[in-house]
Amino acid sequence: MTFSVIARDAATGDLGIAVASCILAVGRAVPSARPGVGVVAVQARSRRGLGGSLLTGLAEGHSPPDLVRRAAHSAEDADRQIAVLDPAGRVAADTGRGSMPVSGHLLGEGSSVQGNMLASDEVLPAMARALGDGAGHALPDRLLAALAAGEAAGGDLRGRQSAALLVVSGSPATDEDDGVRTDLRVDDSGDPVAQLRMLRNLQRAYDERDYETLALFSPEGARDLYAALAAVQRGDRAAARAALEAMRGHPGWSAWLAAMSGDPRLAAVSSLLR
Repeated sequence: MTFSVIARDAATGDLGIAVASCILAVGRAVPSARPGVGVVAVQARSRRGLGGSLLTGLAEGHSPPDLVRRAAHSAEDADRQIAVLDPAGRVAADTGRGSMPVSGHLLGEGSSVQGNMLASDEVLPAMARALGDGAGHALPDRLLAALAAGEAAGGDLRGRQSAALLVVSGSPATDEDDGVRTDLRVDDSGDPVAQLRMLRNLQRAYDERDYETLALFSPEGARDLYAALAAVQRGDRAAARAALEAMRGHPGWSAWLAAMSGDPRLAAVSSLLR
């Protein structure tokens, strides 16, 4: 009923998972991750608590093959499908004998693709190829490319409804860094993978301070702010002033600008209103 990909970025050590399915809010059910511990995919008719148990096993020092082997011998999990990846890039997966066809998994170097109730036998090979072809690109983009390739090959036999993308650090979380690099979900959509990619692009714009993009695609109430920031970046003082004057027309924004005048991102902008 679901197809997913887990992988480790050899350059950064980050760990991630992307998943799509024709169920509501697949991001709530399939992916589990813990910075510095690992990433787990739990799908088909798996017990809901299995993902947490597998992460606990990784944290206790058990290897992915050992954890998967133990789950494979558990009678109550005959219909489950799991994949486990640790920060060292060790990976293991298993498709229970009761999983619905077309089902299976393919292991790669620090990666695994898996799915059940797939539209064709081509879904998993297509995902694996796309993941490999993306070598050198950022891990979230590689995971999304694999997901899109799986969907293009047929994806979930029943159709499309939700998708999720979760990437964490290969190092443990700290007080300064929670270790979560990307956590995006599309819970109900006619084209969830495309929607997830749009969210990924929007997050990249926030992370990279791509104000030109944010001026177009951020929520309507904030677009004037990003238009002003974009204008400052390109040295267009008149456009920045016009955008800020438009902001002053929104209730409460003048007070907010005054409060944020010391912020280095806004200092040059707010000075235009003085």
